[in-house]
Amino acid sequence: MSKIISLLQLIIFIFINLCIPAYAEKIRDLTSIQGIRDNQLIGYGLIVGLDGTGDQSTQAPFTNQSLNNMLSQLGVIVPPDANMHLKNVAAVIVTANLPPFSHTGEQIDIIVSSIGNAKSLKGGTLLMTPLKGTDNQIYAIAQGNVLVSEKNNTQEKFNYIHLKQANSGIIHNGATIEREINTNFGKQKTINLQLNREDFITAQRISDMINIKYPDTAIPINSKTVQLNTSANNNVQVHMLSNIQNIDISLPSQEAKVVVNSRTGSVVVNQEVKLGSCVVSNGPISIIVHEIINQKSELNVLKSLKKNTTEKYFEADAMNKNYINDFLLNRINLNKIVRVLNKLGTKPYELMSILQSMKSAGCLHAKLEIV
Repeated sequence: MSKIISLLQLIIFIFINLCIPAYAEKIRDLTSIQGIRDNQLIGYGLIVGLDGTGDQSTQAPFTNQSLNNMLSQLGVIVPPDANMHLKNVAAVIVTANLPPFSHTGEQIDIIVSSIGNAKSLKGGTLLMTPLKGTDNQIYAIAQGNVLVSEKNNTQEKFNYIHLKQANSGIIHNGATIEREINTNFGKQKTINLQLNREDFITAQRISDMINIKYPDTAIPINSKTVQLNTSANNNVQVHMLSNIQNIDISLPSQEAKVVVNSRTGSVVVNQEVKLGSCVVSNGPISIIVHEIINQKSELNVLKSLKKNTTEKYFEADAMNKNYINDFLLNRINLNKIVRVLNKLGTKPYELMSILQSMKSAGCLHAKLEIV
């Protein structure tokens, strides 16, 4: 009986996939396992050996204080009235991510960032620094030579500016793990798969495909969680997850979305964005989004466009008659509107305002996200 039910589930799922346009992704690319994640570590340390680019003691007194404490632990007593003006020492914050299932003795990368007024950390060496977790326990010890990225050339052609950032750097394998983090993996009878993006359709399809391979195993809890029922055994769960994560899931078309960068004016539009008829007017710029029904309708729209638009609109390189004809046809999309507005010199905040107004007017059928 269970084989017949599984066969019916497979037939129904294949029928649904044939009816809806879809593309395939593996479960491992769509989900993560609840409780298996990185843990953040943080520490305070000193970098020495700088070439006169360290902290100034008068403006960063905590650097000298930290140095005195470290020297006292090493048996060096500094007179309390000593006025040290060292320029080769810098106070830094050290951060790292502790991967799941990490073991004692493994090495991880760390990032050091200046918290004083050091000009550069290039050529410095981080002294032994304990790294703590949120429970204030030490999980790793960091030490090593700092690698600072070199200055890149400015590329004005593409409007990219790469500035020299010498106040932070990285130390590859700069920390050694001293304490392991205990997890509940293999000790519980349920495993929760968390979807990377909230979607009821995807959650249901993941559950259906898992149940085809492992009947009565997966239950969609909500739009972002699929619960797996298994036995509390590490070997069983590892074998099960290795098979489940490799299952292909046929997904429906993506959600229509427009992402706008408010600083640069960059606009990213996916292929599902649709536009309705509307008129966009911003100062001397006017754009008509209109669906052409026939040739007569096209001529009327072109006459109206020429009558109500400035000469600047038609002097733009991209705005010749052939482009306008294509612009007004059913092939119209948001990408063409953004391209025209950019060529006409629309500023980022103006472009963002236009897109928001189109969304409010109901002619932009997509989710608008501003970053």
